[in-house]
Amino acid sequence: MAPAAAAGFVGLLSLFNMGGRFFWSSASDKLGRKTTYAIYFILGGVLYALIPTTAKMHSVPLFVIAMCVIISMYGGGFSTVPAYLKDLFGTMQVGAIHGRLLTAWSAAGIVGPALMNLMRDYQLSHGVPLAQSYNITMYILVGFLVLGLVCNSLVTPVSERYHAQSARSPQFAGTQTA
Repeated sequence: MAPAAAAGFVGLLSLFNMGGRFFWSSASDKLGRKTTYAIYFILGGVLYALIPTTAKMHSVPLFVIAMCVIISMYGGGFSTVPAYLKDLFGTMQVGAIHGRLLTAWSAAGIVGPALMNLMRDYQLSHGVPLAQSYNITMYILVGFLVLGLVCNSLVTPVSERYHAQSARSPQFAGTQTA
């Protein structure tokens, strides 16, 4: 790929990441966070599974479309997660929970690509053609997305009786001293 084409592709992915933050977070307000994440997992799984097929077909447009939608869901997931955390845990500790989630996300951002490179190198050392060296990785990612879908379907909000009450809560009205 020519450097200019690669730069254009990266720029296009960046636009879809940004656009996904607006689109998917707005959609989650209408669909609900759990449903939106189910869409991420299902649609993402289908698209990751199609990546090797688009390569086999030599279809650059289909590959670009699939990657743009995948990246839009990455941006959407990033922007939707604070509201989903609020839905699950209430508002009191969302900041602390979100901080922990971002720490885990950052760790995955370091470990994930390193594992992908190890898997790619393993594939190449066993005679897999360069153009197919990420195919198994895409299918493993589909498996992780299916696991995420199952986990998402099992998640339920914490009962409101466990939510911390603030001093401004109606429950405490009239109990404060002047």
